[in-house]
Amino acid sequence: MNICIYCGSLSGSNPAYTAAAEEVADELVRRHWGLVYGGGSIGIMGSIARTVRAADGYVHGIIPTFLAVDEVLYAECTELTIVETMHTRKQLMIDHSSMLLALPGGYGTLDELFEAITWKQLGLHDRPIGLLNANGYFDPLLALVDHMSATGFVREQHKSMMVVSSSVADLLQALEAQAGNPLYDRTERG
Repeated sequence: MNICIYCGSLSGSNPAYTAAAEEVADELVRRHWGLVYGGGSIGIMGSIARTVRAADGYVHGIIPTFLAVDEVLYAECTELTIVETMHTRKQLMIDHSSMLLALPGGYGTLDELFEAITWKQLGLHDRPIGLLNANGYFDPLLALVDHMSATGFVREQHKSMMVVSSSVADLLQALEAQAGNPLYDRTERG
């Protein structure tokens, strides 16, 4: 089973964010899950990939050509796919994963997360989506989602498309349960 991780190419101002990413990496290795991610060597993105590889875990990096430069690219990936566009990157990250998980990050992380949510809402994929609320990082985002729902822009049933937890183990267990649901047919999507 592979999990797609969306996360920051920066480490953020609180060491708790990198610690949470490393905890996720340790848990992936323990569960024998592969990591699919953006292919970078920097920030939280690099921390999680290095931690998984250091334990001989599977890491599939997917990175666009314009970012595939020495100071950004993580060359130690088990598998590395270089693509032409960000759109292709995002599509392949979903295609090669059984579930999706967002960790703290910036605009790019939110772009990937919201595109994945929108695609799921439109029926373009059926992957469970998780949000690791490490150290309360996503509290303002969750409040915004509540506001969008309260003001009639997000339907109540769509609010529940994200599994949210501050506990890595609980969150991964919930995602695994959803990914293992027979209603999720993975025969064509990896």
